[in-house]
Parts: sequence; structure tokens; C-alpha cells
Amino acid sequence: MPSLTLDQLRPGAHARITGFTTAESNFRRKLLALGLMPGTLIEVSRFAPLGDPMQIQLRGGSVSLRKQEAAIILVEDVV
Repeated sequence: MPSLTLDQLRPGAHARITGFTTAESNFRRKLLALGLMPGTLIEVSRFAPLGDPMQIQLRGGSVSLRKQEAAIILVEDVV
């Protein structure tokens, strides 16, 4: 099964974070500080009217990410 990245999901999709593509370690640390760590369940809430940024729900809160940032996060679909 090919790897999915967070930016490829549509609103309403549920997924589990599986890891990161190659990313600068400082940026990876920022993602981890936001709670975006492997094993975390997320839901894509919505996209801004022009498609960027996107809002996701995780652990009772919401986070907005640019598509470029979301493309670093590997996910698997959760049904």
C-alpha cells in the first residue's frame, strides 16, 4: 500500500499518524510539540477557502497546518 501524507486527505477523513518523511529535525520537534506524533488519531476538519491551510482535530484540540507542512506527515486511513 502506498504511503499517504496528511495533505492528501479530505475533510471528514480519519487517520493515524505513522511517521514523517524526511524533515529538518527542528521542524519535526515543532510537530511533536503540537502533539503530532506517531500513533495519534486525527480527523481532518476543513480547508481554508483557497485550500491552504488545513485544520485537523487531535486529542481534543485543533491545529492548523499549511499543506507544505502536512505533506511531511505520513498517515494511514482509519475506518
